[in-house]
Amino acid sequence: MQTTTAGEDRAAEPVHPVRRLIRPVLRPVRRFARPPRGRARQVAAWCAALPLALVGVVLGCRAADSDGITPVPQLLAFLPWLLVPALLGLVLAVAARWPLGCAWALATAAVTGWFMQPYDPGGPAPRPRGPVVAQLRVLTANLEFGGATKGLVDAVRREKPDLVSVQECDTRCGAALDSAALREAYPYRKVITVPGDAAHGSAILSTYPLTPEAGISGKLAMPRAVVRIAGRRLHVQVAHPMPPMPGQLDVWRTELGRLRAYAADRGDEPTLIAGDFNATQDHAAFRSLLDTGMRDSARAVGMSRTPSWPTLTTPALGAQIDHVLVSDALRPRAARFLDLPHTDHRALLVDLELH
Repeated sequence: MQTTTAGEDRAAEPVHPVRRLIRPVLRPVRRFARPPRGRARQVAAWCAALPLALVGVVLGCRAADSDGITPVPQLLAFLPWLLVPALLGLVLAVAARWPLGCAWALATAAVTGWFMQPYDPGGPAPRPRGPVVAQLRVLTANLEFGGATKGLVDAVRREKPDLVSVQECDTRCGAALDSAALREAYPYRKVITVPGDAAHGSAILSTYPLTPEAGISGKLAMPRAVVRIAGRRLHVQVAHPMPPMPGQLDVWRTELGRLRAYAADRGDEPTLIAGDFNATQDHAAFRSLLDTGMRDSARAVGMSRTPSWPTLTTPALGAQIDHVLVSDALRPRAARFLDLPHTDHRALLVDLELH
């Protein structure tokens, strides 16, 4: 009697045609996805996976058009610098000889680079209709509890802006803005200061006639006014929503949402929103505001990622959270960030054409 072993039976079994086709494909895939061997390589792989996973969560929220929960909004402000943990993950994956980790790191870096492109929801800005009726210079500055008051006064005297938006204007700031020299240079103004609350105050200064209006409500003052320039009404709104601190994300979203609602309902008259938005183009709440058709002046002149905060690390490292947003009747021609002493923000100076 002829006998066969179990191994011989398996060898004699015919191979399914589909399996025969996919075996050559699966073999390199299995080799590629194989986890590293050896204790040191496994540790390196875990150390690579941790930063890549964190960056992946942040990028996932960015792709989903969501600001997520802490620490995602805080990390989104520094999105370009997510390339650092992505490249660290790549180095560790190479050290671990982990092909899948290398591919993961390269994909993470590529996606980060994709999101670094300037956000421009409507494409290139259309040329405003009609002739230029006025040239405007706008300055916005966060004084950090009034500490940069002297620097602001010096910048105003040097740069001679037509409109000034001030945030964190304390009583010292209010007194300086009320000086005879600034009264003469800016006879039209709306200044809000609160004794004992240096962060709350804000101000609008204008060389043109100004009519105050009710501003947007928030934890910090955000005044508004209508400025008459060359027979036209220009709506000017100060922006200063609360920062996205842990435990205050709902307040931050709500106040940015109020700024968006104002922009969406602005009508046909020229509108300008200037200030410390505590948000970058990588935050969904700020992109939603831009989706109303307001244009970021710095973006329009090719400075969309020039950092304005914190001054301790700018211009090498930081986030652009100070903006001058304009409607279609206003065309940005130039922009500069100014360093003021004793504040953690850089001031933003923008030259505009009013059509």
